[in-house]
Amino acid sequence: MVRPLPVLNVLSVLIVVFALAMLLPLGVSFMYGDAARHAHYEAVLITFVSGAILWVLTRSTQAELQTRDGFLLVTLVWTVLPAFATLPLLIHMPDLGFTDAYFETVAALTTTGSTVLSGLDKLPPSINLWRCELQWLGGMGIIVLAVAILPLLGIGGSQIMRTETPGPMKDTSSLRASPKPPRACGWSTR
Repeated sequence: MVRPLPVLNVLSVLIVVFALAMLLPLGVSFMYGDAARHAHYEAVLITFVSGAILWVLTRSTQAELQTRDGFLLVTLVWTVLPAFATLPLLIHMPDLGFTDAYFETVAALTTTGSTVLSGLDKLPPSINLWRCELQWLGGMGIIVLAVAILPLLGIGGSQIMRTETPGPMKDTSSLRASPKPPRACGWSTR
């Protein structure tokens, strides 16, 4: 049975860490004095306070997560973190709709390289850095998934290759040599 409160407790910590990741574009915004400083400041504040409140509400339910809890946690991370990642975009570009901002952040975190924004060279450096940082975080997430989590689930490189390779593959398990010579099997060698 899935236990949502311990999952939300872990999610709250991840939200706070995500808020800390937002400090880099905020620092760049202060350094360049660009127009997105207010947007980054508000995004960090909203994200950090949301994660902290969720942690306070769920801190008494800390427990070791089971496999089913992990599935819920991954689903929540892939839906909630991009929602918080939209905040700098939405605050700085009020004409940008939530759907476009969410698409932008999900595309960055999944490292697909898609974008719905135009005029990227006219955006403040801190906004472009935020977009790049999201792609970097997404790439690191894929590496962590491949190196740390997939082997625990019994999924290795060959299983991933089989799922990602198009077309039929020759089954190598039938090519193993028989432990008995052909004569012992009743076959003639003439």
